[in-house]
Amino acid sequence: MAPIEHGASLSEIPTPALLLDLDVVERNLRRMAERAGELGVDLRPHVKTHKCVELGERQRALGARGITVSTLYEARAFAGHGFDDITWAFPVSLSRLPEVQDLASRFTLRVVADSEEAVEALSRLSVPLHVWLKVDCGYHRAGVDPEAPESVRLAERIARSPFLTFDGILSHSGHAYHGASREEIAAIGEEERRVMAGFAARLRMAGTPVPGVSVGSTPAMSAVQRLDGVTEARPGNYVFFDATQAALGSCGVRDCGVTVLASVVSARPESGQFVVDAGALALSKDAGPQHLSWSSMGEIFSDYTKGILDQKMRLVSLSQEHGVVHAPGARMPVGSRMRILPNHSCLTVACFDEYQVVRGGEVMDRWKIWRGR
Repeated sequence: MAPIEHGASLSEIPTPALLLDLDVVERNLRRMAERAGELGVDLRPHVKTHKCVELGERQRALGARGITVSTLYEARAFAGHGFDDITWAFPVSLSRLPEVQDLASRFTLRVVADSEEAVEALSRLSVPLHVWLKVDCGYHRAGVDPEAPESVRLAERIARSPFLTFDGILSHSGHAYHGASREEIAAIGEEERRVMAGFAARLRMAGTPVPGVSVGSTPAMSAVQRLDGVTEARPGNYVFFDATQAALGSCGVRDCGVTVLASVVSARPESGQFVVDAGALALSKDAGPQHLSWSSMGEIFSDYTKGILDQKMRLVSLSQEHGVVHAPGARMPVGSRMRILPNHSCLTVACFDEYQVVRGGEVMDRWKIWRGR
């Protein structure tokens, strides 16, 4: 792709392109930093959403206490740019233990376990290593049962290991994405807080110190009323938000910081069908919040500056490189451009190699997206 000059207009950008609205994103970063402070918790943002060193540096400047990653590639990339306190918030894969051992010798790497097998394998590495015990707070994807005696014993085993440092307990309220209202999402956030604070109390009564209680999801952090008993939060999506977050009430459309710029490549106005050059490899195939009767593969702006979505245009299907737009009565000749709000910004970002960083209608910079396994 030809280089884009500083100050270039959006009309000069080859499509599909990932646009990062810096004014919106910097506002989102400030707001979540302030919210964490109001709730009395440290912020350890999940960088899997943006995978961008420049944004991680901005989060750190706003007081972030370390970062969270989803892959060891992300850990290596950010460590290479001076980040030295990193939580790999994914149940540790035993096939990656040599990498864990190497990275832990270079910076503070915190890993997550929820099984006897993982804890035993980590102990055998015989290197100082920080470990969180993953707890199921109601999402039922991974984590130990906080009510089970075996969970207490597993925490004790980590805490008593001569090589492992027990960081505490960690959860993810991913089921907040299934809430039908802001009130329901707030209740899920409270459930996570109650489960985690209660389990921490039981561990302490059993004689196991619990240094940290870590929770996190953007919807829950946007709606929860209190976080007493919690020490840190790990939201990630808040940096950009997306169409799903707007539908859930976590944000407004004007708070959404990344969009995909696409061009019409084929037009059949007589049938109301148009094809754009943003398919699944630009937008992912996340179908949005189906429990809210969502019917779009991404929303199309009629006026981005005012935050107005077009109610007549629907992005109805995606194949690998094609996006099909249904827009009866519309006149969009080949070459027309549109700005698409993705259903899931995390997956959309992972489709691109770089951001076109914009303020208003001008490109200010290009930032690398550090994606990899």
